[in-house]
Amino acid sequence: MPKTTLEFEKPIADLAAKIEELKKFSEESNVDMTEEIALLEGKLEKQKREIAKNLTPWQKVQLARHPERPYFEDYVARIAEDYLDLHGDRRYKDDGAIRGGFAKIDGRKVMLIGTQKGRNLEENKACNFGSPYPEGYRKALRLMQMAELAGVPIVTLVDTPGAYPGIESEERHIGEAIAVNLREMFKITVPILVNVIGEGGSGGALGIGVGNKVNILENSYYSVITPEGCAAIIWKDGTKTPDAAAALKLTCDDLKELGVIDDVIKEPVGGAHLDYDQAAEFLKESIIKNLDELAKQSAEKLMEQRYDRFRVLGRFMEK
Repeated sequence: MPKTTLEFEKPIADLAAKIEELKKFSEESNVDMTEEIALLEGKLEKQKREIAKNLTPWQKVQLARHPERPYFEDYVARIAEDYLDLHGDRRYKDDGAIRGGFAKIDGRKVMLIGTQKGRNLEENKACNFGSPYPEGYRKALRLMQMAELAGVPIVTLVDTPGAYPGIESEERHIGEAIAVNLREMFKITVPILVNVIGEGGSGGALGIGVGNKVNILENSYYSVITPEGCAAIIWKDGTKTPDAAAALKLTCDDLKELGVIDDVIKEPVGGAHLDYDQAAEFLKESIIKNLDELAKQSAEKLMEQRYDRFRVLGRFMEK
């Protein structure tokens, strides 16, 4: 089990601990407890599925933010070959919150771009806790334009609470940087495949999120604002955060129903943090499937489809 256990994960953690105790006892005492262990393991899997099936929107947000959830680098190490990390926006500096470079996925040449978070204070300082500065978005756009020149598809992995809102960002024009990315991504002539792998927060996510296909891992979220921000604005009450999470319709099921995302990517039962390899395999399968589909479209069709996809968002009928 992971080192960090969320409140609703405690029954799973307790049962996993019992299984480990039995295994240790069996080994040390030379007593065959295979049947008892198998029984508990079956119970553990059932409990994982039961909890996963009944997660509230706020609990899904907590899973999306799990400190041991796989990040961009973890997925790149498992799904890509020959990854070449590229740096800098050629204007100001390199932003550690957005990573990217050429790579191969199952032999297919791609440009991989994603937001990166850290595991400890030192790493989080290096990547600004996954919240990009303007230069991060300018670097991402530079890499996308390189991919277009090379004729390779773009795959983005989104995991950010949002763009950095501090004074440095305002001084260097964060709104303009994101707006330019939105405009220019509609003009890109190669396929763009977007995958939300954790948090998909506001314009910070959208700055690398304009794609022909936008998919999401099942325990991720995608929203115009964080639940905490929504609760502070609407209710002026931090205790309303779970209510805000429900009202924002930010889970994969709601997003799929509303047409905001195209496909939901499976995760290991209980969350991606429980099995990095399996989570990466599910993501890789989805990427390969979608890249093969998009490869059949002409440049003109890709631009037209991308534009039409985002133009219809937000149109709805009230009963």
